[in-house]
Order: sequence, then structure tokens, then C-alpha cells
Amino acid sequence: MRTQNIVILFLVLCGAAGCVSRGDFRSVERDTYDTRRRVAQLEKEMGGVRKSAAEEVQHSLDGFRKEIDGARKGIADTQASQENIRVDMQEMSGRIDDLKILVQKRTDEKAFSKEEIERRLAALEDRFAKLEKRVDHGPGVGAGTKEPAETPEGIYQEGLVSFKAGDMLKARDSFTRFAERFPKHELTPNARYWIGETYYSEKKYEQAILAFQDVIKQYPKKDKAPAALLKQGLSFKALGDVKSARYVLKKIQDDYPRSAEAKKARELLAEMK
Repeated sequence: MRTQNIVILFLVLCGAAGCVSRGDFRSVERDTYDTRRRVAQLEKEMGGVRKSAAEEVQHSLDGFRKEIDGARKGIADTQASQENIRVDMQEMSGRIDDLKILVQKRTDEKAFSKEEIERRLAALEDRFAKLEKRVDHGPGVGAGTKEPAETPEGIYQEGLVSFKAGDMLKARDSFTRFAERFPKHELTPNARYWIGETYYSEKKYEQAILAFQDVIKQYPKKDKAPAALLKQGLSFKALGDVKSARYVLKKIQDDYPRSAEAKKARELLAEMK
């Protein structure tokens, strides 16, 4: 546009000065027209170039924005995944801590139950010893009765007969004499067990627990040991000491798993839940 203006100005000046002919003026006018046309064409082409460049730049910007959005989404997903992992790890850590506390609690309860039973047994033994000092132990045989047979088998049989007849005092006297006079006899564990049974039948559960403890402690490998444990558990249950009863019944399953008493212990534990 600046060149066009210069040409026009030049023609005006020349026309004014009378230095050009009409033919020259027309020639210059054609040149001016051609120049205008070329300038218009150039401007059109430049507009196309600008538009194409703008579209290319916009396309590149759109692609770049998509890449940025994709990257942001990927970062967000990664952060969310990391957060989920962190939460899962916290939950797992919490569960592990809860499990440790539960294990420790059960361990402490088991230790407490054992200590509590031992303490109660010691207290019962002390009470029983005091009771024995206050009781006048007679021979257990009334005046005018026959002397019992003094053989081990005779005394033991006398105890069984008295027990079946419901005379717990006489049965206990016979079994006690048998155990004291024949401590090495093969029937001694049985005699001590029946002493516990006499107390259990009389609902003297504390004395029964102590008597059964003698069998468990002195004859752990004999057949009457699991039976004594079972009756000891039932004695604790009858006294309302459920925790000690459960401990003793579980001990039967641990120490004598194949015994008939272990099966009975499982049934009792199921009832006590």
C-alpha cells in the first residue's frame, strides 16, 4: 500500500509538471493495477499462510493439552493408587496389632487361669487340712460289725460295695485305708479316684477337686487321670467357676486327646459356650 501511494503521488507530480504523455500515464496506470492485484494476491496468500499456521499451532496446542491432561490423569491415578496402598497398609498394620493383642490376651488369660486354679487348689488344700484337724477320724466300722478283710483286694472291694450302697463315708474310709496301707499297689490310683467320687456324690465339690488333684498329680499316666480331670472340671462347673472348668476340660483334650473323657470334654465345652 505504501508503494502504491508513492506511484500515485509520482504520477500526480508528473502530470502537474506536464512531463508525461497520456500513453505513458495509461501504462503506469496498468502497472499500478497489476501491482495492486499482485499485492492483493500476496495478501490473500499471506492470509492463507497465517490461517494454516494458526490451525497448525492450534492443533499442536490441542495435542499438547491432551498430553498434559493425560499426564495429569496418570499422576492422579498413581496418587490414588498410592493412597489406596497406604490405607491398605494401615489397615493391615492395625489388624496385625489387633492380632498381637488378641494372642497376648489369650496367653495372659491362660496363664491367669492356670495360676488361679493353682491358687484355688492351694486354698482348698489348706481348708481341707484345717477341716481334717477338726474332724475326729473314727475307724469307720460300728460296734458289733465284722472286721473287714485286711487283704488289699478285700479292703478295695469293701469300698466299692459301700459306694454302690450309697454309704459315702464308709466307702471313703475303706479307700483311704487302702491308699495309706498299700501306696504301691496297682489299684491305689483307682482308690484315690474313688475318694474324689465320694466327695463329688455328696456335692462337696471343693474336697472332690483336691482328691482328684491327687490322682492327676501323682498318677498322670494312669487310666484314672483323664477321668479325674473330667470330674474336676465338672466340680468347678458345679461351683460356678466356669473359667476354671473350661481350662480343665481343654487340658483333657490337650493331654489325653484319644481318651473317652476328651470326647465328653468337647461336648461339655460346646454346652458352656
